[in-house]
Amino acid sequence: MKPESTTGDGPAGSVPRTGLAMLAQEDFSVMDAIGGVRGIVESLLPGLVFVTCFVLTRDLKLTVLISAVLAVLEVLLRMLQRQPVMGALSGVAAVGICLVWAWFSKDARNYYLPGFITNAFWLLVLPVTVLARVPGIGVLIEFVRNPTLSDFRSWLDSWRSDKALYAAYTKVTLLWAAIFGLRLIVQVPMYLSDQIALLGTARLVMGVPLFACAIWLSWLMIATALHAHRLAQEQAAAEEVGEADSGAAAESAHTVKRDDAVKVVSDSAAAHHDDNTAVAGHDASTDNGASAEE
Repeated sequence: MKPESTTGDGPAGSVPRTGLAMLAQEDFSVMDAIGGVRGIVESLLPGLVFVTCFVLTRDLKLTVLISAVLAVLEVLLRMLQRQPVMGALSGVAAVGICLVWAWFSKDARNYYLPGFITNAFWLLVLPVTVLARVPGIGVLIEFVRNPTLSDFRSWLDSWRSDKALYAAYTKVTLLWAAIFGLRLIVQVPMYLSDQIALLGTARLVMGVPLFACAIWLSWLMIATALHAHRLAQEQAAAEEVGEADSGAAAESAHTVKRDDAVKVVSDSAAAHHDDNTAVAGHDASTDNGASAEE
């Protein structure tokens, strides 16, 4: 499981993702998930060059050298074209580990050994995540949709409480565990029997092509439940906004009524004051009149 993604500004992101992270997108595309035509070429070419060179020359040093140069050229080409290089760099790192392993062991078969270790790791980990009720593929997708570094329990409950979505994530996680297991079942016997050509071919076929099929099946399995979950979240958010607006409106109305009451009291007090003033004025006038008569 090697999800490569470039995140945008927000849970959904504005920059297209690739790999398993693409499953978090509303507008899923298999071609985008595998990186388009360029992604296919960059994924297949190193393995194809390695197995072809070794089968033709049986010279491990030359094969490693050519493969290493090719991997570096891929990164340089992206840099010259001013394109994102993170995907290419991760690919170079992966190829570099394989080449170093083959070089120091002096055995071309060991070019494929890191891949076996990776597949075995995920084959063990993914079923454990299912047993722990945190299906690994679901965790990946939801983290891409809504990254969190705090209140992890609430974050888990926000999607695990959706039974349909949780069931879909569980099935997809088991599907990927089966994919990793299938690779080992097919390729390890070829490794043990030193069939480099067959092993290289199997690795190519069970690489990008199998990944594309698996991620398409994954999308079919989760699309309906994920879409319904999104709609439910949007509705809940809209209701919260509505309740907040209603509360604000009620508070505003209460404030207006209070201000009106204060104004009425003030007006009443002012009127009463004016009446008192008028009465006092009348009394004073009467007194002055009486004094004049005297």
